[in-house]
Amino acid sequence: SFFGSEWHKRWCVLTQRNFLYYANEKSKQPKGSFPIERYQAHLDPQLRKDSRKKCCFQLLCPGKRSYEFTAPSPAEAQDWVEQIRFLLRDLSSLTIPCDEDEEEEEEEELSKDRDSSDSMNNSQNSTLNPEEPELECEDIYEVMPGELPNSQ
Repeated sequence: SFFGSEWHKRWCVLTQRNFLYYANEKSKQPKGSFPIERYQAHLDPQLRKDSRKKCCFQLLCPGKRSYEFTAPSPAEAQDWVEQIRFLLRDLSSLTIPCDEDEEEEEEEELSKDRDSSDSMNNSQNSTLNPEEPELECEDIYEVMPGELPNSQ
């Protein structure tokens, strides 16, 4: 438009590998989608000049289209960026990522377990091995209908 970019309200969905956007929450078909791999997410208050500038974030990938978004609040914009970055770390890693807060809690628990096992009789061994990464991260993955692994 003459006065600058027009913003269109969209319902956005982030899946394990794709970012989809719909006309609204009830739309059956996405207006568009793209693989999220290789994109970078960051907050970008320069996208708007009004009171919602702290709600803006952008998805960028060299050689591909960039996407600009305004969330309902600065906290939600930050959450979108963090969730996208978390997913991107997952896609580029061979291990299951954990939130930094969860990692700190697990390290504290491991330390407590090591302290208590040191005070135990030597004939009892702790089952935790600090050199082995703990693979269990609850509530990270959810199997969605239509994405169930093939049963054999």
